[in-house]
Amino acid sequence: MIELEGLTKRYGTKTAVDHLSFQVRPGVVTGFLGPNGAGKSTTMRMMLDLDNPTSGTVRIDGKHYRELHEPLKHIGALLDAKAMHGGRSAYNNLLCLAQSNRIPRSRVDEVLGLVGLTAVAGKKSKGFSLGMGQRLGIASALLGDPEILMFDEPVNGLDPEGIHWIRNLMKALAAEGRTIFVSSHLMSEMALTADHLIVIGQGKLLADTSMADFIQQNSRSYVRLRSPQQERLRDVLHANGFVVVEAGGGVLEVDGATTEKLGELAAENGLVLHELSAQRASLEEAFMQMTAGAVEYHAHGTDVHGGTAAPGPQWGATTGTTSGTTSEGA
Repeated sequence: MIELEGLTKRYGTKTAVDHLSFQVRPGVVTGFLGPNGAGKSTTMRMMLDLDNPTSGTVRIDGKHYRELHEPLKHIGALLDAKAMHGGRSAYNNLLCLAQSNRIPRSRVDEVLGLVGLTAVAGKKSKGFSLGMGQRLGIASALLGDPEILMFDEPVNGLDPEGIHWIRNLMKALAAEGRTIFVSSHLMSEMALTADHLIVIGQGKLLADTSMADFIQQNSRSYVRLRSPQQERLRDVLHANGFVVVEAGGGVLEVDGATTEKLGELAAENGLVLHELSAQRASLEEAFMQMTAGAVEYHAHGTDVHGGTAAPGPQWGATTGTTSGTTSEGA
């Protein structure tokens, strides 16, 4: 388990991390999210004692990182795949780490095989592609077979097969009861990987909750209906106290209702439905809603002539389509 209590980091007058407190528990994949400049990298560096906090504490299984004897056996981390010595082979990079932590030489071959680098074990890492460098960094994190693993942008540079592999690896490690903490900007990938979320903005904790609860609490969920009897359907819904939004294209949207209730209501009134589906926002939409006030830099669209384009619809505005929204049921 990783425990942060009142963790704070200041650089002069700028506060990068502001009294941050949370726990990363074993047995689940915990995602670490935040806009650029939110303090994620600084937080992860302080967890590993690479940066000294201005105040507050970090404990790894109840101890400070510097108190851990042979730390790679307790916590493995990938923060920067380029940190490897480019003049050494993949094998020798890992061997140096293994020897400094009294890890058996045989473990080097094991992790090289696990990450798919056995065939290039003798090649210097400076000639590796971005994806191969990521795999080598992941191998170094796994080297000590630790109970705690931290990954910063682990899928960076990986091809689809590699992304699928690292996702399944993190899930499998969590299923073994290990503590998995992962930061990523790829919301679609995080949605498939993480069970729990820690979200920060401007160095402060914004959310510490399950993936499902985060999406539910920070996004709009509704039921989408289409019928050749649209006007009558709308009247029936209004008569039963439902607020209906006409989204265009013959689509009606109803908040605060279930597909079961609306389907039964349509059947009771002899109405034909061509669509009845629950719409749930994506993690990306929920994240944008949660962090809207904590983004350090806001981009404004421009047209091809250099003028400022009109801003897109704000959250909750009625539009004909809902980008990134997934549907369940029919």
